[in-house]
Amino acid sequence: MIALIQRATRGAVRVDNEVVGEIGAGLVCLVGVARGDGAAQAERLAERVLNYRVFPDGAGRMNRSVREAGGGLLAVPQFTLAADTRRGNRPSFTPAADPAEAEALFDRFVAAIDRGHGGPVATGRFGADMQVELVNDGPVTFWLEAPPG
Repeated sequence: MIALIQRATRGAVRVDNEVVGEIGAGLVCLVGVARGDGAAQAERLAERVLNYRVFPDGAGRMNRSVREAGGGLLAVPQFTLAADTRRGNRPSFTPAADPAEAEALFDRFVAAIDRGHGGPVATGRFGADMQVELVNDGPVTFWLEAPPG
């Protein structure tokens, strides 16, 4: 599984002009599920996201996790993260998990985040045409993976 995390001062997801998920300061987390991913990857990726130190401490160093900083977390399903872009000018989505499996693993990831995080948790809507808004703070952006095996 893949997570592209961005430290944000705010984030929101809209579907059909309706806000379906919104946070203040925290992490916006785009989540992709690849073929071969399973429950172990969803749980591991959630732990990595919750513990990754991207928020400043008293000295201004990135030394605090979203848990420690008390920020929100907005999880957005994004199958395009699993695309194969190595050749040509058009991505191949063959590496992405099929939708039913991906949705179940995204839901498991969100449940693990919800269990392990004391702050607000919001999500996008799986399979919907979403408009994602965020103000990237820094900018600070990291690619995290929990590969199968």
